[in-house]
Amino acid sequence: MGTSRREFLKNLSLGVGSLGVFGLSAKEAQAEIQKKVKEVKHRSAAEIARDEDFWFHVQQAFNIDRSIINLNNGGVHPAPQIVMDAIHRYLDFANGAPVLNGWRYLRPRKELIRKKLADTFGCSPEEIAITRNVTESMQIALLGIDLKPGDELLTTTHDYPSMKNALFQREQREGVKVKLFPFDYPPKNIKELAKAFEENVTPRTKIIEVCHITNLSGQIFPIREICRMARQRGIEVVIDGAHAFGHFEFKQKDLDCDIYGANLHKWMMAPIGTGFLYVKKEKIKKIWPLFPAADPQGDNIRKFEHIGTHPDWLELAVGDALAFHHGIGGKRKEERLRYLRNYWAKKLEKLPGVRIMTSFDPEQSCGIGTYTVENFDMGKLAQVLFDKHKIYVIAVGVPSPELGAENIVGMRVTPSIYTTLRELDIFIEAVSHYVKNGLPS
Repeated sequence: MGTSRREFLKNLSLGVGSLGVFGLSAKEAQAEIQKKVKEVKHRSAAEIARDEDFWFHVQQAFNIDRSIINLNNGGVHPAPQIVMDAIHRYLDFANGAPVLNGWRYLRPRKELIRKKLADTFGCSPEEIAITRNVTESMQIALLGIDLKPGDELLTTTHDYPSMKNALFQREQREGVKVKLFPFDYPPKNIKELAKAFEENVTPRTKIIEVCHITNLSGQIFPIREICRMARQRGIEVVIDGAHAFGHFEFKQKDLDCDIYGANLHKWMMAPIGTGFLYVKKEKIKKIWPLFPAADPQGDNIRKFEHIGTHPDWLELAVGDALAFHHGIGGKRKEERLRYLRNYWAKKLEKLPGVRIMTSFDPEQSCGIGTYTVENFDMGKLAQVLFDKHKIYVIAVGVPSPELGAENIVGMRVTPSIYTTLRELDIFIEAVSHYVKNGLPS
């Protein structure tokens, strides 16, 4: 039996407060989540993914704007209210006497957040640096590894512009060579992607930069196989986990990676402006910090955090985001995100001219999905969806498999655990109307 909507409404009538079922504090919120999880613990994550009563409770944790339908959660994800409450609580305390309260009392607590992040990722706390975003994390590594003129840096045409720009800057300043290669999407199987990297490395390749899951089409890469292939050849692999951490379940040991950067304000739903960098302990010495530290070639992971005065309250509220994530259950969350992607994508793929650009293979994708419509202006469709239906999605340019060809423009759709099926139905109905009748002139 699923969780009870009647019980939820009863709680509301008792005056639980502005957070609905989740109460007035993070502690009370987590207690309620655990109560609901206990009720369904005997059921599989895939089964719970389809239990609308269970997710109705979870949806109440977010104080979001329901006057729009936000299907671009892959950009920056709204934090649940318990995380926002934590931010305000820590900020108010710090602001009372910033140097004393902030620096002396709050900042040391960051070490517990480091440990909790390390536990979730599956590594030592001495291998986790807390950063402001994945761009900072990745550029610490991509700009901090020593290279010589003529060395090659390898990545795909689908990788994120900020990361490619870091490589191109090194190319212009240092005489290294950036090599990009395309791939078919979706590929027939995930092994094709490992093979593509292996076929493109050369004796001069020193760094591989690869997305764990791409932001354009939601393609998951075989990170473990790529890392092992590269390690045999003495190549460093820097992994962009912007959309992976908190999205689907994995540990460091599953990836067998040495360097991994991630956002926390996407699928982990932490405060905006938080991320982390994992570096295997024996690799820390060889990476120069982005901001100079007292011991730039030391092996203390904290050398990557010397950025000057910064908002400690955001970092501390990461602990509340982790508690929220674990309270729901990472695997349940993963299956719900995959279920929502399949819900809209399998309906749209039946329409004439619609091509789903994301694999339905669970090994290759999760909550991110991208589609295109033949002979359609997808940018205009995105604008019409917002102007006329208040549905917020984005058009993305996905490189053609033939390097140098023009981008194929698709629409990326990223619902989240607070998204209702009715909201997805409205999206599906609107897109179906324009596919069948054309866009307004």
